[in-house]
Amino acid sequence: MTSNIHTPSLGRRLVSAIAILVTTVLGLATVTGAAGASAETGAEAKPTIVLVHGGWADSSGWNAEVDSLHEQGYPVVAPANPLRGLESDAAYLRSVLTTIDGPIVLVGHSYGGAVITNSAVGIPNVVALVYIAGFAPDTGESLVQLVTMNPGSEIGPDTLIPRPYPLPGGGEGTDLYLTPEGFRTAFAGDVAPEIADQMQATQRPFSQEAFESVSGEPAWTTIPSWYLVATEDKAIPPATHQFLAERTAATETEVEASHVPMISQPDATTDLILQAAMAVS
Repeated sequence: MTSNIHTPSLGRRLVSAIAILVTTVLGLATVTGAAGASAETGAEAKPTIVLVHGGWADSSGWNAEVDSLHEQGYPVVAPANPLRGLESDAAYLRSVLTTIDGPIVLVGHSYGGAVITNSAVGIPNVVALVYIAGFAPDTGESLVQLVTMNPGSEIGPDTLIPRPYPLPGGGEGTDLYLTPEGFRTAFAGDVAPEIADQMQATQRPFSQEAFESVSGEPAWTTIPSWYLVATEDKAIPPATHQFLAERTAATETEVEASHVPMISQPDATTDLILQAAMAVS
């Protein structure tokens, strides 16, 4: 007797099983993806740390801090500072800041401090300013004015090499370079001599116009600030560090370092950056 009930073939059973498996895998992938997106969103909630170098330097001076901040889960941007003039350099940095979503902790070393002071004005997502042995000028002040307000700076005719360069619209500008001796003493006195010599050979020129430019409205009047005072600095006298830290009402930390604590004292530098980031998060 022939039955009218048909048993599904093996092939059909395999197709059904595969369909169930694919559906399950896709479901798990969706859940995992959602969890990953949630974790990524959490990571992105941390402020972006923007590191701005000063004269006679480049962004590689922040390498140790970049590694440490990445290990802590912070996004980092270390743009090239043009070193051409305070107004134009601040405008360039401002153009970078406007491309970053979410809160920004803006860090400046030396002349980079003057640049962040000017560029952060009117950028609402800059939530903290961190000065690493940095200039924090007020309206109408220049770096020349600040560097000479207290005795102790070794930046001057004996440590500078002026070199003319052509301006795009005609005329001539002047670039300032540090001599090898000036680099070892005034700039990087606590860095191994062979490293200081490498830094001197690869230094980026700092234009005299940038050195003499006057500052505009300072961002530190409305944005909380932190300041790392380098007590052995022979470029910006430590007394000037103290004056700037007090005037900006900054949270102040001292470190026994030359003008380049981000290189000679990277842990202390990173700690202050993290302190600022956690305070405003």
